[in-house]
Amino acid sequence: MSTAIASTKKAATVPSAVYVLAAGVFAMVTSEFTVAGLMPQLAQGLGVGISEIGYLVTIFAVAMAVGGPPLTYALLKVPPKTALMVVFVIFLVGNVIAALATGYPMMVVARIISGAASQAYFGIAVSMSVQMVDERVRGRAVAVVMNGLMLGTLLGLPFATFVGSNLGWQAAFWTISAITLLAAALTLAVVRNPASQSDEGTGSLPPSGSGLTVLRRPQFILALASSTLIIGATFSAFSFFTPILTEITGFPDGIVPILLLAYGAATLLGNCVVGRLADRHTISTLLVGAGLNALFLAGFALFTDLPPLALVFMLGIGLVGVTMNPAMAVRIQRSGSTAPLVNTIHGSFITLGIIIGSAAGSALIPAFGLRAPIVLGVILAILAIAAILPALSSPYLRRGAPTNASESGLDRTSVSSVTEEDVRAEARP
Repeated sequence: MSTAIASTKKAATVPSAVYVLAAGVFAMVTSEFTVAGLMPQLAQGLGVGISEIGYLVTIFAVAMAVGGPPLTYALLKVPPKTALMVVFVIFLVGNVIAALATGYPMMVVARIISGAASQAYFGIAVSMSVQMVDERVRGRAVAVVMNGLMLGTLLGLPFATFVGSNLGWQAAFWTISAITLLAAALTLAVVRNPASQSDEGTGSLPPSGSGLTVLRRPQFILALASSTLIIGATFSAFSFFTPILTEITGFPDGIVPILLLAYGAATLLGNCVVGRLADRHTISTLLVGAGLNALFLAGFALFTDLPPLALVFMLGIGLVGVTMNPAMAVRIQRSGSTAPLVNTIHGSFITLGIIIGSAAGSALIPAFGLRAPIVLGVILAILAIAAILPALSSPYLRRGAPTNASESGLDRTSVSSVTEEDVRAEARP
């Protein structure tokens, strides 16, 4: 069956199963950020200092970046839905260990397990979402999945923090475990293997592993770099919003949670808008988004001490920062593939951006003050633009999503980085 015929079986709108995949992302993100919301309680309960609890955030991120791809690779020959259920079980084990933790080492183990499972879930879920829909609405499908991330920040974190503050930090992890079970049950009931993957594993890699040839494509490497830089630029500011808003801008401590809630609402809105633009205007969306992010970050750095302007620029960062995820994912899939391993590797580079933004920002503060991480964000955003610009020379990456293989440019004459093996794969049943 040709690709053109096969595509007619795919949904022209985002099906309900994709929204269920977002529920899993919501559980993962809530677990990821809960430690940051319960630092004092965890420090007291585990008998360590705040700095040690801060390392748990870094450990989770490193586990995502380093552990996610190997776990996804191990599940390549498993049907996608089965792979998701395996990842749910691993993630649940990590959160149960966290809830039962009696000391710091046990919590470290829990965060490593949860982090690796979280990244694997992201990669498999994004891959399944785009394989369920027509090529023209892939960006929208990714945006729906990423709404789980935005809602995890907007609602999941405050809810888990509230539960942990009032019922004990263990209760927060038990609550996340219950949310995980609910998401897994919904997945089992609603999600089906994509038609092209129903009898195959989660990835497109043959036993020889030659599918990793995408790692040699210049446009794919540049896409990974731009994603890392976009997220790094955003998190170099986001990681320090609370001390910046209280110590420089002068907002009272009690107002900051409301401001962060407004920031979360801005990310949700921006994600929906970018999801609509990502398919037909992938590169222009990324360029405009990175450019606006650089401007908003610069404004935030210059006018941090003026509350009204600082708030406007902060919300602007929310609109065009992490919200670039759908466009970033579409660029990755066009320069690489829709395989779960490719999406998981992309997720690892996004996580690397979080690590770079937060760690480098922390290192700059003692010498240059709280504005320094924001200036770092401006530099990273400008570098992101430089990594996006070369994509303008690729017709397939620049124009809107094609409807079939002949329009997609998947041939030796139009996209030099796509191999003959990829062309044969496009025509394969």
